[in-house]
Amino acid sequence: MNPLVTTSYNPSFVLLSYAISVIGSFVALTAARKIRRPDGQLSHINLAAAGIALGGIGVWSMHFIGMLALDMDIGVGYSIVETLVSLVAAVGATALALGFVARKPGSLGRIAGAGTLLGCGVAVMHYLGMYGMRFGGYIQWAYDIVGVSLVIAIVAATAALWLAFNTSTAALRIAAALVMGAAVCAMHYTGMSAAEFICTTANRSALPRGAGIVSLFDLPALVTVISLGIAIVLSVDQVMQRMLTRSR
Repeated sequence: MNPLVTTSYNPSFVLLSYAISVIGSFVALTAARKIRRPDGQLSHINLAAAGIALGGIGVWSMHFIGMLALDMDIGVGYSIVETLVSLVAAVGATALALGFVARKPGSLGRIAGAGTLLGCGVAVMHYLGMYGMRFGGYIQWAYDIVGVSLVIAIVAATAALWLAFNTSTAALRIAAALVMGAAVCAMHYTGMSAAEFICTTANRSALPRGAGIVSLFDLPALVTVISLGIAIVLSVDQVMQRMLTRSR
């Protein structure tokens, strides 16, 4: 038996993961413009919306759609604990970074520092999500490629923060979202290339069992439910803001 797990990618899911990342990035860029109010104070509603859009949709949902794109000749499941903690990590790191930069949007030092924080947060989310994989074997890492993926994450995050506060028109935000989506996907698939999956079980097709484990077949439903929940929260936020603006 060959212990090396055969892997390939489904192009449709790869394209879908990019589209999800672009959508999350665009919503985040739109909300980021409203984080700093005219009086200099931060709008926590818009900060949360931008953090959830970029961290929850642009990064987290993209990651797990990207995981669905990975075809493996072995049964795979995911631990719900690591999966949800990775979501909190992505949203939290994004909101912290955006809030830090929003206080002084013109400070390149703040953008670089927050970009490093956000890039590390994205990398933690990615590898925590992969740590949550359950299958009959283990992952062997190429740490030089892991390092490259971390550099990509930091550079992409820094660029994202600069774009978030320097895109004044819808056309620029669309272009920036396309770039950000590509950068997030580059980090994800570079990180995936660092992993070599080693099988240690005779029954390769057996699905992992146990409390708190979601099978690969149930993962689309989980990601869809969470993504829809995020979309509903953001929609309610935008409606409330428009109502408040009209009532003034």
